[in-house]
Amino acid sequence: MDPVNFVACQLFALLMAVWFRIYLHPSKTSPFIRHVVATLLGFYLALFCFGWYSLHFLVQSGLSYSVMVFAGLEHMHKYCFIVTLGYLISCQITRVYVFDYGMYSADFTGPMMVITQKITSLAFEIHDGLTKQEGQLTPSQKYLAIRRMPTLLEYLSYNCNFMGILAGPTCSYNDYMAFIEGTIMSPNVVIVSENDVLGFNEAASLYPTLTSAQNDVISKLCTCAISLGIYLSLCTLLPVEHSINDGFVSSTPFHLQVIYLYLAMLALRPKYYFVWTLADAINNAAGFGFNGYNKDGSPRWDLISNLRILDIEFATSFKMFLDNWNIQTALWLKRVCYERCRINPMAATFLLSAMWHGVYPGYYLTFLTGIAMTMAARAVRHNIRPYFQGSDSHKRIYDVMTWAGTQVAISYTVAPFVLLAVGPSLKFYRSWYYCLHLLCLLVVLALPVKSRRLQAKEQQDGLKDNQADHNSTDNNCNQKEKAT
Repeated sequence: MDPVNFVACQLFALLMAVWFRIYLHPSKTSPFIRHVVATLLGFYLALFCFGWYSLHFLVQSGLSYSVMVFAGLEHMHKYCFIVTLGYLISCQITRVYVFDYGMYSADFTGPMMVITQKITSLAFEIHDGLTKQEGQLTPSQKYLAIRRMPTLLEYLSYNCNFMGILAGPTCSYNDYMAFIEGTIMSPNVVIVSENDVLGFNEAASLYPTLTSAQNDVISKLCTCAISLGIYLSLCTLLPVEHSINDGFVSSTPFHLQVIYLYLAMLALRPKYYFVWTLADAINNAAGFGFNGYNKDGSPRWDLISNLRILDIEFATSFKMFLDNWNIQTALWLKRVCYERCRINPMAATFLLSAMWHGVYPGYYLTFLTGIAMTMAARAVRHNIRPYFQGSDSHKRIYDVMTWAGTQVAISYTVAPFVLLAVGPSLKFYRSWYYCLHLLCLLVVLALPVKSRRLQAKEQQDGLKDNQADHNSTDNNCNQKEKAT
């Protein structure tokens, strides 16, 4: 009944989103009323789906807000990060290892994962906005920085609104407040992306009026229906667990095992497509998610979209797959960890992702393998790719090869994530003779590549050297002119 309850609540949230957009439009209702209604509806859905376990949402939010209010601004974001993530992990340990799994199968920590993203993002954005100068922030950090402490109602509305309480996706606090207050349609600017601001008059010339999200919502609901149909049709026919069956492993040629694993993962992904696309449609139906206009004047409703299905299925690199899968989580990891960690940010980001996902050993095996895969993929791209850029035919050959390699690598990496336990996960890797682990090791040793931060630093140093040479030349010219 738990999946049925979840889908029923999301469909109810979809209807409420349409009502919210029409009858509680910012032009008709104050932000206070919109905050109150969004929060109360969110609590109702949480209580319906998870019962009194939903009190954890309030406890986690309350503890973190207390840290924000009473801790000093200088270290508030760090304390808040530790408290929020620590409470999430403690709930995950309790749910998995303390209480009987059969007693209550609904995963109440799923919504807590999204709330954790929102709380920690908010803490870092408040720290950036209240303690740092403009020159200390990157362009994206300037866009996200918060210049005042949110009220308790604004904070709860952001964390527990009915549009995202069950399945997210996470979003920035500034974007959510703009949606509640209706300032996204102000005559000043239309945000196209974090780094691209389009004047309203220019946007209006492309598209005279801001159309509703009706077409996008219908399109996303159709995607949900197709994804759900595919998943229900194939999930029982192609279980991932069959790939470690002794009879299957001993009687099936290795190349057919590879194909089966790819098809099993292909059959599993529509479940996530359904959940995340439905969540995106709910937010769009409420009027949240407008992201400016395309060059042809059509409106974009992908501000908080969580995936790009075609880019996932036809990804030609490990990075391309990850960039289009669970997009908002990837942005959260980038903003709170990768951009701020000074020591091995890639490994720290993968470790944080594993801790955030849960306490199953398979999660850690997946993300540790992901580090090796990412390093090997970077090495191949920097050392091998240039040889295939000479002609279109060579590019197509490279794309086909990298697509096949990416899909196999992703399937191999994610298998423990699905199998969860240590025994089945290691059994799977043994059946493959740890071949991709060994291949990654050989690639990294044979094709070393500099880290991105080092490359960026060298580029900056090169620019500084060029500027110094230019200044030196100017000085010499000036001295010659004076001598003359």
